[in-house]
Amino acid sequence: MISAVLAVTLSAGGAAAWALDRFVIPHAEITNVSEYEASQAETTTTSDETSADTSASAVLTDTSYTSGDTGITVSTVTTGSGDDTVTYYVADVVLDDATTLKSAFAEDTYGENITETTSAIAEDHNAIFAINGDYYGFRDTGIVIRNGVVYRDEGARQGLAFYKDGSVKVYDETTTTADQLVADGVWNTLSFGPSLLDSGEIASGIEDVEVDTNFGNHSIQGEQPRTAVGVIDRNHLVFVVVDGRSPGYSAGVTMTDLAQIMKDLGATTAYNIDGGGSSTMYFDGSLVNNPLGDNKERGTSDILYIAQS
Repeated sequence: MISAVLAVTLSAGGAAAWALDRFVIPHAEITNVSEYEASQAETTTTSDETSADTSASAVLTDTSYTSGDTGITVSTVTTGSGDDTVTYYVADVVLDDATTLKSAFAEDTYGENITETTSAIAEDHNAIFAINGDYYGFRDTGIVIRNGVVYRDEGARQGLAFYKDGSVKVYDETTTTADQLVADGVWNTLSFGPSLLDSGEIASGIEDVEVDTNFGNHSIQGEQPRTAVGVIDRNHLVFVVVDGRSPGYSAGVTMTDLAQIMKDLGATTAYNIDGGGSSTMYFDGSLVNNPLGDNKERGTSDILYIAQS
């Protein structure tokens, strides 16, 4: 995203300074987010340390992790051949409690243009599993609720809401408020999209959706690396990261292809989040996927993760 902005603005005089400030220069609004969230009444009992007493029951293998009733299984799928090869990674996740799935910000700081790799953020939060989030810090719109705390209330698009009761729903950000969502039991939100499945069927019009219309934004259409979240049942999720832009290893997929993958995995609800070079899956201290075929992560604003017991 940032490279597209710079390419357009370096020769645009005063516009370049504006774009650098808006899309590149970090602007911190809340530092030490972990401490800030701990001070909020709704999050004082949901820190990473709360699950430490179950450590004796944790079982870890190369592709799976179980701790109590939480289970994670990671698998690799390869389809096609030659330049049409597509490689993607699936994490089937069952949660003991919906709040076991947490969010974290780059540099433990909320604001614009603050980035860190998924792996680095995950390591800072003792994560056993993580994926990139919605790159909230690139835009100044969208409802941002993380770990039960409201950070932004600027409804603009289709969002995804994770509720404390284990349900996950696609919703219209423009018809509600962040405070109302928290009152209704929302634990985390993502603001990207589009929704990929409607009641288990591929949503119409997803090849035409553009998430952002701000200056310098590029299309999310075509065959691209992708990250998606799917809902199989209450507290049963599936996360998919598709690698792309690497002929012979993985070409990437269209939005419709991604929806089909989620449907085939048994999801009834699925939602697209930030992709491209940001698409990253992390498990047990290492990258699972191979971003852009270069095995190198791009910084992102945020992650979803599960802490290790």
